[in-house]
Amino acid sequence: MNLRRDVFQAIADPTRRAILLMLTTQSMTAGTIASNFDTARPTVSKHLQILTECELLKQEQQGREIYYHFNPTKIKEIADFIEPFRQMWDIKFNKLETVMKNYKSK
Repeated sequence: MNLRRDVFQAIADPTRRAILLMLTTQSMTAGTIASNFDTARPTVSKHLQILTECELLKQEQQGREIYYHFNPTKIKEIADFIEPFRQMWDIKFNKLETVMKNYKSK
């Protein structure tokens, strides 16, 4: 059964975010990734499966090993989705800052 996973649910988990951060600098095998956590390897494998299904990670077979790679294209899609919200909050906080500065000076 091939489930379509929600990327925001995937990145909501702190372990999966940690995996993504680890893979930003280099590709790793599941065993290498799992060695960085105090959880069972099948648990880390499940996290890798979810991240791969969401296309946040890509797999590459090299001989008998599967290497996991960070997918910056998918992260860019998430950032592009979030950007209008960030801009809206920047505007609101800048207005609040202006009000507070004017209030302080009076």
